Amino acid sequence: MAPGIGPRLACALVDRFGSPDGVLAATPKELIQVSRMTEAKARALKDPEILTRAEAELTFIADHNVQTYFLTDDNYPQRLRDCHDAPIMLFGKGNTSLEAEKTVAIIGTRKNTDYGLKLTEELVDGLKEVPGILVISGLAYGIDAIAHKKAVKSGVPTLGVLAHGLDNIYPPMHKNLSLEMLGNGGLLTEFTSGTNPDRSNFPIRNRIVAGLSDVTVVVESDIKGGAIITAMLAASYHREVMAFPGRITDTRSAGCNDLLQKNMASMITRAGDLLSLMRWAANTGVSAKPQLLFPDLQPEEQKIIDILQGKESVHSDELFHLTGFPASSLASTLLQLEMLGAVKTLPGKRYKLA
Repeated sequence: MAPGIGPRLACALVDRFGSPDGVLAATPKELIQVSRMTEAKARALKDPEILTRAEAELTFIADHNVQTYFLTDDNYPQRLRDCHDAPIMLFGKGNTSLEAEKTVAIIGTRKNTDYGLKLTEELVDGLKEVPGILVISGLAYGIDAIAHKKAVKSGVPTLGVLAHGLDNIYPPMHKNLSLEMLGNGGLLTEFTSGTNPDRSNFPIRNRIVAGLSDVTVVVESDIKGGAIITAMLAASYHREVMAFPGRITDTRSAGCNDLLQKNMASMITRAGDLLSLMRWAANTGVSAKPQLLFPDLQPEEQKIIDILQGKESVHSDELFHLTGFPASSLASTLLQLEMLGAVKTLPGKRYKLA
């Protein structure tokens, strides 16, 4: 609650002084020894009004059965803790575990088309037989709400990450949906009660969606927007990004097509593709793509196939060293294998068997 002290600086302070108690007990002179900690911020941290506000928030937490997650607590989600800009604290409601075995963010435009509606519902429906699955989104209009609604209907646990406090639901028309989600999922935010859904809060919220998810799926999106920001954040956290392709004339698919064209996302057309790419297809009711066999490969092509066999993905630099091929030869061989449908390019210059 201290002005000017965001998640990164808060984490640095806790690291330096060992605990929140240690931070609050430190003198202003000690506090300003921490990088980015100024005298003004140190004075703000000593303002008695902050403790008054904190006590009011504790009352709200107790009165509304809010679950808290502080960065150093055992219950803080490890996926998020691994992110360099992890929130210092989270507030949640519901009955889902933030440490679900498999987590999928399903996101997209607020102004979806019928195509986006169909893809989202089919994707969620295809995930319902996956053990330990959790569908995450932002409870916004459009793709987010469709994903949550379908998850509730299909019995799939779903988590909505909010850009405001838990004393409010935005948009208001999703109040009933949020209540339904509490029965098999929940709500999560880093914002204290009384925080309005200001425009600047939504990009901040998006990093939690990306950070909690093993894979982020963009269903429909314009070339710019919150879904693209979330996808970029997911990639920066070294998480998988996937997207559905759309017609080149559809502005609602322009962002997805751009991610695919730039190799920043893997293309999927159904739930089975996601399960196959994530190696989640085993023991589910969803079939993955069959492995294609290519008996007439050249020796150089077969060598690459042998290296990729059994591995999730391999970076081009590693292929260069393992094959011993000249760079130009390696590039042309990989291109040929892609054309044959034997190898797939992933974001970050990585390759895997198709």
